Amino acid sequence: MVFKRLLGAIGIGGPSVDTVLDGGPVMPGRSVSGRVRLTGGSAAVEVEHIGLELLARVEAEHEEGESEGAVVFERFTVGGGFRLGAEEEREVPFSVPLPWETPVTELYGQPLGIVLGVRTEVGVAGARDKGDLDPLTVAPLPVQEAILEALGRLGFGFRSADLEYGRIGGTGQQLPFYQEVELTPAPQYAPAVGEIELTFLASPAGLEVVLEADKRGGPSSSGHDTLTRFTVRHEDAHALDWSAEVDGWIHQLIAHREAYGAHATYGHGHGGHHDDQHDSGPGLGTAVAAGAAGLALGVVGGMVAAEVVDEIGDFFEGDED
Repeated sequence: MVFKRLLGAIGIGGPSVDTVLDGGPVMPGRSVSGRVRLTGGSAAVEVEHIGLELLARVEAEHEEGESEGAVVFERFTVGGGFRLGAEEEREVPFSVPLPWETPVTELYGQPLGIVLGVRTEVGVAGARDKGDLDPLTVAPLPVQEAILEALGRLGFGFRSADLEYGRIGGTGQQLPFYQEVELTPAPQYAPAVGEIELTFLASPAGLEVVLEADKRGGPSSSGHDTLTRFTVRHEDAHALDWSAEVDGWIHQLIAHREAYGAHATYGHGHGGHHDDQHDSGPGLGTAVAAGAAGLALGVVGGMVAAEVVDEIGDFFEGDED
């Protein structure tokens, strides 16, 4: 009898869980909503709590090289404290806020190769079941989109995007990782820089924009990196000439690079290495949504949208924080 009750608590003959997120992408700092659907098993159980975890696939650099893993970056309790009868169906609605620094996973419906998920945890009779996991789609904030569009109009190309474990010094970063968008330089900047990496650190007040440039190494010199940081407000999204603004940022970055060389003001917490050999990427301005300038992404890292959805379950399965 004790053995049978224990099996029910961990899932065999116990309740089943299905979490459904409301349709459409969510922006950082906004709320993601949905419903947790519970179906009772062969016996009634006490549901102690229902929790949600936000997970991200993150890369980490260390002495042995690089590795990937799942990082839980937020937790919420959305229900619990009730009895679920045998074969009873119950639905628990929820609405939880995303952290402002939540990475962007798509632009104009095109995936960036960033994998985020919402995992549901149900506690029954002292046991916890981390079973249901759903992909989370995050679209850029208006000011983030305005900056990306400006980069496209200036001729920058998209190369890749990833999540790096660590912190960027001199910033207000809150999460234990940050998103890096790697861009190939527009022709007018190519003689000065080999690649630009872009990071957004959003907050309720606005956006920190961190730009990193590496210089193309000559025959007798190796390229090295420079970081600069700019701050903008959310209300500036539709108020500024972003092409002129971003062009000014790039010129400041190049001037800073030339003036200070390797002695940059800001540094990445992971101390990563940057390769000076770069492939040309598609122009950010060639793929458009309803005629607007945007990223030309197509297939990102050999992974189309459907494969991102399929992969998230495989990647997070068995991962713990």
